[in-house]
Amino acid sequence: MSSPASDSTDHRPLRILIGCDTFAPDINGAARFAERLAAGLVQRGHDIHVAAPNQAYRRAQPRTEVVEGEPMTLHRLPSVRWLAHDWIRFVWPWRSKHYARIVLDRVQPDVVHIQSHIVIGRGLAHIARERGIPVIATNHVMAENILDHSIFPDFVDRKVEKFAWSDAKRTFDMMRAVTTPTRRAADFLEKTVGVSGVIPISCGIDRSQYTPVIGPREKNRIVFVGRLTAEKQVEVILHAITKLDPALETTFDIVGGGDQRKNLENLTAKLGLADRVTFHGRTTDEELRALLSRASVFAIASIAELQSIATMEAMASALPIVAADAVALPHLVHDGENGYLFEPGNVDELAARLTDVLTATPEEYERMQRASLDGVIIHDITRTLDTFEALYRDEPLPE
Repeated sequence: MSSPASDSTDHRPLRILIGCDTFAPDINGAARFAERLAAGLVQRGHDIHVAAPNQAYRRAQPRTEVVEGEPMTLHRLPSVRWLAHDWIRFVWPWRSKHYARIVLDRVQPDVVHIQSHIVIGRGLAHIARERGIPVIATNHVMAENILDHSIFPDFVDRKVEKFAWSDAKRTFDMMRAVTTPTRRAADFLEKTVGVSGVIPISCGIDRSQYTPVIGPREKNRIVFVGRLTAEKQVEVILHAITKLDPALETTFDIVGGGDQRKNLENLTAKLGLADRVTFHGRTTDEELRALLSRASVFAIASIAELQSIATMEAMASALPIVAADAVALPHLVHDGENGYLFEPGNVDELAARLTDVLTATPEEYERMQRASLDGVIIHDITRTLDTFEALYRDEPLPE
C-alpha cells in the first residue's frame, strides 16, 4: 500500500508518530534525542505524536505536553517500574500490540518512527506494517546496557542477549530504513544483528544553545555529564584524579543521576576526594551549560556509547575531550586534535591524557578548543532533521 509520505512531490506537513520506550521525564541519550527530534519537527510544521510509557500503570488520555519548548501530543501507555533500576519503566510486552492498535487508530500517521525495537517500538512496527504504514527505526540500544540492570545469573543474561539481538533483526527487517547515530554504530549493528544498509544519522544538537569560552581557564575543572550507570565507568575517572599532580588543584564536576551514584559517592570519600568532587545530580539546561562553559576538560570513560550527546554538548562548549577508545567515542574525539583517547579502563593512561590537557600551553589548549568547535559542526540538528524528513517522505537523502 502506498503512503502519502512516499510521494516525493508532496511536501505538505506530515503526521508522524514517534514510538519511545524512554521519553521525558527520563534522562538518557535515547530520550533526549527523541525529545529534540520531536521538537524540531514541530518547529517545521509537522503534527507530532509520541507514544511512551506513563509514569503509572494506567493509560492516560492523549494530551498536549510541551517538550523542549514545543507542544506535541503524548500518548502515555500503562507501565511498571523495573525494580533493578531506579527509574526505568516499561510496558508489558504482551500488551504492546494492543496499545499499538489503539494509538494507530487515534493518530492515523503518515509514518511511524520507533526509537527501539524492545517493547513499544516492536508493537508499533508490527501493527503499522500490517496496515501499510511505513516505519523508520533508530537504534540507540546495546543489549549489554540493559543487562547491566539484570537480576539474573550470567548464563541467563547471555541467552537473553542472544534472543534480544535475534528479536531485533526480526523487527528491523520490517523497516523502510534503519538508522543509528554513527558509522561505527551502524557497522556494529550490521555485524551483530545481520541487517544491511544501516544509515548513520547523528543525534544532532543545537550549537547555538551553548557558550564556548575560548582560552585557558583560571582553575582546572574536569566535568562529566551522563547517567551514573555501570557502563559509564565514572569510577575510572575518580581513580585517575588521585594520580594527578596535586599542584594542579583539579576538581571534578559530575552532572547526572543514576543507580551508581551512592557507590560513586562512597568511592569518592574512600579515595579522599570529597573536597574536590561535586555531585550535581540532574540539573537544568541552563545550569548544565554554565558548568560546561567554565570547565577545562570533558572526561568520559564509557564503554557503551552509540554516540554521546553529552560529548557533543561539551564540544559545542569548546572543551577538549578525553574519552575512552570504545564504540563510537572515537567518531567524536580525534586523538591529538580535539583531545585524546585512552585505553578503556586504563587509569594511568587516563591520568596522563588529562595531564596533557591541563598542562597544555595556551596556544595548544586553544587549538584543541577550536578543533572541538569545528568537529561538532557536522552534528548540527538542522542536518539531522533534513535527513529524517527525507526518510519520512522516501526521498533521496541530503549529502
